[in-house]
Amino acid sequence: MKLQKTIKGEAKISGKGLFGGKETKVVFRPAPGDSGIVFVRTDVAEPVRINAVVTSVAERSRRTTLKKGSVNIETIEHCLAAVSALGIDNLIIEVDGPEMPAPDCSSVGYVRVLKRTGLLEQAEKRKEFVISEPVSITAGDASIYALPYVDDGLNITYDLDYSGHTGIGRQIFSCQVTPEGFERNLAPARTFLFEAEAKQFQARGMGTHLSPRDILVISSDGPIKNSFRFPNECVRHKIVDLIGDLALVGRAVKGRIVAYKSGHSLNQQLVRRLYELAEQQERLRKLGTDALLDIRQIARILPHRYPFLLVDKVVEIEGDTRIKGIKNVSFNEQFFQGHFPGTPIMPGVLVVEAMAQLSGLLFAQKLEHAGKLAVLLSMDGVKLRKAVIPGDQLILTAETVRLRKRTAQCMCKATVGGTVVAEAQIKFILVDNEKI
Repeated sequence: MKLQKTIKGEAKISGKGLFGGKETKVVFRPAPGDSGIVFVRTDVAEPVRINAVVTSVAERSRRTTLKKGSVNIETIEHCLAAVSALGIDNLIIEVDGPEMPAPDCSSVGYVRVLKRTGLLEQAEKRKEFVISEPVSITAGDASIYALPYVDDGLNITYDLDYSGHTGIGRQIFSCQVTPEGFERNLAPARTFLFEAEAKQFQARGMGTHLSPRDILVISSDGPIKNSFRFPNECVRHKIVDLIGDLALVGRAVKGRIVAYKSGHSLNQQLVRRLYELAEQQERLRKLGTDALLDIRQIARILPHRYPFLLVDKVVEIEGDTRIKGIKNVSFNEQFFQGHFPGTPIMPGVLVVEAMAQLSGLLFAQKLEHAGKLAVLLSMDGVKLRKAVIPGDQLILTAETVRLRKRTAQCMCKATVGGTVVAEAQIKFILVDNEKI
């Protein structure tokens, strides 16, 4: 059994932020088991604690930022990459400014100060998320995949394709993430910018304290007034950023990550999905069942009752964007008495109704729609492709197409044994439950 770890004592680091250039001091402190990684802004009137999980991420360009209310902590990825790669599970990170220091624009400074204080094994079992099914995120020509992996730990392959830029070209790097390998092969890799990007940033008042000697500024001929620490330093730094972003799953990720031209935005989309899967996995383990919503919970959300409640359980939920449920079709279903005697077939309209009920459960996930009922408005593209008979298990899925204050629309599908038996695009009007 792997146990959680924290640091043995206090550690400190200071320096200027990469984008803002403000001098910031950071103090790392040990944290109790099961507390996770927590950032604390100490320079505000009342210290603000922000958990290092993807639900705290604020949208930013070219960096990862945590936010709670009006308080931000910018550019946390280099720090989190070191924390994650060293296997630290619980840590308090006190920051007296809006942005983490960026000593030499790499992660190596964080590795050194954390190693210097040493690590302490704790009594609690380590939290891990094992990737058991493929997850893919794409945007334009960029993509990132999370895949099951036969070996233990985290394996990353990154394909950085700047074929049109002679200063970088195309670089591909694969590695198994270990503390030793991270310190030696990844942590020293620095943030890089193209020459034109560096001029644009400084024109906007960002990074004005930096010169090409402080950060890799790359022209068509290579680094300006600097040199690479590795021939493929750029792709190695992309992996550092990715490891830092993956730390926001809130537990150690085990599996294989394959990225092509991915940046922080795409990384964070993948991390959100992995975080949701990890949270679902933990809830299911606590419940001792594969149901996220069982029939009792479904009945508390939907007004339908026997013999018209047609969803037995919900096994997957992705926020308010996607849901997966199950309807077990038994010969004891009331409708089989007349549809049809001797040749029992589930009425197609009831298959569609089951998909509609699942959609209502999906829309109920959004807090502002709590207490509202999704009433069928219209159906488009309805296709009944195959008969459903006693003994079949209907796998129902619904994905949100549009969700507004008063209306909702989703794409639904029902399968049996991997074969599509029905599909439809269904529109709803959201009304107050008590008005029905």
